[in-house]
Amino acid sequence: MKIVKTNANKRKSSAKKLARELYGGEKYEYYPLGKYVVAAPGVCGGRPTFKYTRLEVSFILALLAAGKTIEQVVQAYSLSRITPEAIQEAISLADKALLR
Repeated sequence: MKIVKTNANKRKSSAKKLARELYGGEKYEYYPLGKYVVAAPGVCGGRPTFKYTRLEVSFILALLAAGKTIEQVVQAYSLSRITPEAIQEAISLADKALLR
């Protein structure tokens, strides 16, 4: 019998493990997608967000696609403490996802 490896097999083996920590006195569980981008099962339906926020990556990328600059987004969402580095990571992750 020949075993065929699929992309699904690759995703399972390269999947990140669930990280658990306390943040603000609350339990915070997430799958790290990068240093700043996570998928937290209990936050925004598990869709990618910026770590420790409820800011969805797709929303921030849509703002950039609509013509906002990274600096404008950082300023507009300064209370969330989103950084230019976090946004750059989100862009990079989105680029990688498109190339798969």
